[in-house]
Amino acid sequence: TRNIVIVIKTGPRPLRLSFNNGDLNFCPECGNILPVPGRENTITCPRCSFKIPVREFTGQVIKSSVVFNPLDQSSSAVDSEEDAELKGPVIDRRCSRCNKEGMVYHTRQMRSADEGQTVFFTCIHCRFQEKEDS
Repeated sequence: TRNIVIVIKTGPRPLRLSFNNGDLNFCPECGNILPVPGRENTITCPRCSFKIPVREFTGQVIKSSVVFNPLDQSSSAVDSEEDAELKGPVIDRRCSRCNKEGMVYHTRQMRSADEGQTVFFTCIHCRFQEKEDS
């Protein structure tokens, strides 16, 4: 686990928001995620254009975590032809047959170009295959 902590100290007044229990990550008007403060003196919501001065974030700590899957689970090394179906990214999806986490997926355009792709999932534990039209 890797933690990233951003502390913004630009003014004397603490931020008080009414939306989502005052969560600094969300716009108090529409609930959209607010961007990280940049060089401007205001933060503008990309959805509704609500503006809030950066100084309102004084003393607030914004934390986020990035969790990386272990290298042996992040992708499957394929050593033989019979393991070719397990090649690809491993995602946190529960298999409907064995009920374990971890499935490999790939996509194909099975229908016409103006329709979504078909996603094929293969369980890394029991090799059960599922498909989902997106």
